[in-house]
Amino acid sequence: MLSPKSAETVRATLPAVSGSLSEITTLFYEKLFAAHPELLRHLFNRGNQANGSQRQALAGAVAAFAGHLTEHPDSRPDTMLTRIAHKHASLGVRADQYPIVREHLFAAIAEVLSEAVTDEVVRAWDEVYWLMAHALIAIEKRLSAEAGVAEGGVWRPYRVAARVQETAEVATFLLRPADGAPVPPARPGQYVSVQVQLPDGARQIRQYSLSGQPDGGLQISVKRVAAAGRPGAPSDDPAGEVSSYLHTHVHGGETLHVSPPFGDVVLDDGDGPLLLASAGIGCTPMVGMLAHLAATGSRRRIIAAHADRSPATHPFRTDLRRLTDKLTDATTELWYEEAVGHGAEGAGAEGAGAETGGSADPVTVRTGRMDLTQIVVPAGTTAYLCGPVPFMKAARAQLLASGVPASHIHYEVFGPDLGL
Repeated sequence: MLSPKSAETVRATLPAVSGSLSEITTLFYEKLFAAHPELLRHLFNRGNQANGSQRQALAGAVAAFAGHLTEHPDSRPDTMLTRIAHKHASLGVRADQYPIVREHLFAAIAEVLSEAVTDEVVRAWDEVYWLMAHALIAIEKRLSAEAGVAEGGVWRPYRVAARVQETAEVATFLLRPADGAPVPPARPGQYVSVQVQLPDGARQIRQYSLSGQPDGGLQISVKRVAAAGRPGAPSDDPAGEVSSYLHTHVHGGETLHVSPPFGDVVLDDGDGPLLLASAGIGCTPMVGMLAHLAATGSRRRIIAAHADRSPATHPFRTDLRRLTDKLTDATTELWYEEAVGHGAEGAGAEGAGAETGGSADPVTVRTGRMDLTQIVVPAGTTAYLCGPVPFMKAARAQLLASGVPASHIHYEVFGPDLGL
């Protein structure tokens, strides 16, 4: 791992580097895209660049990796590395792109930290960079081989066989391979990357969880993200440009380029209790997991918990009820921010969590934001979370307070992983 001399240098300079990482990563991306504008147009998410989340994620990953090496020199933060590698593999990142990143990252470090960047500091941080890069390259190579694709060659044409409008904001797209060959295997909870060519010629990529695996196809569900809904968003804000394109232009019969399924947050194969907690469009991997559990006749104790603005904005509301009805020991806990009267899922008194249809009914509806301390979480539960980061932070804290070990709580993030 990190050599003793480099570890000493990194430990001494980590506070200065960490304190300047925001400035360093901002300058790094400016330099990278000036030299390689095609990377911004055809690989990097322009929306995440515009809102700064990609810079924040890169800074956090570098600081976390360096900190781990200095504190635990005989190990690697493999959980973090595996998550990043799955994202990279699904985007078609190649090994020969890592030297390009190194060139512009170190140029930014030298410019920001100036005279503090001695030859000794460069050698030490170069060691950190390549330890991280080579680890990622090795994992990405293995993931690509397991998916049956060459390095960087992830794209395969799929025909849009059908479109279903789940809510006013969410549409489901059924995708089938255009060549008629079998779809690649996927585990419940994984995602695919979808590449579309936008009107300005850019080939932008977004990742969408699999909301189901119908025979001979893949299913994704996409929420339209509108920049206009964000305060102060400029007219050319790229947020939501891919989801808006899919909602506006893709109705059936079109061809999209799609990666094999990737993702490290997948349903375990045990027989212990499960909690699937989601908010908003975070329900997509959860409904995929539920569909798998129902199809395999699972007898596990399952709690499906979901939070949304209202029943009208809740995607897969009827599917959730249908799937829990198929399972022998599954219940559904719903929270809607807008008050739900009698008749909507049979909800009872506002905020009281009254059950529908009597005590045997598996659906409970509450008013307000999700509060997992209001339900009984069985001992030994494995929890999966997906939704906005503030939601997942709150849900994780509630589960920890309820006695669920941190190692039993897994989460999926849509976009750069900024950590919980």
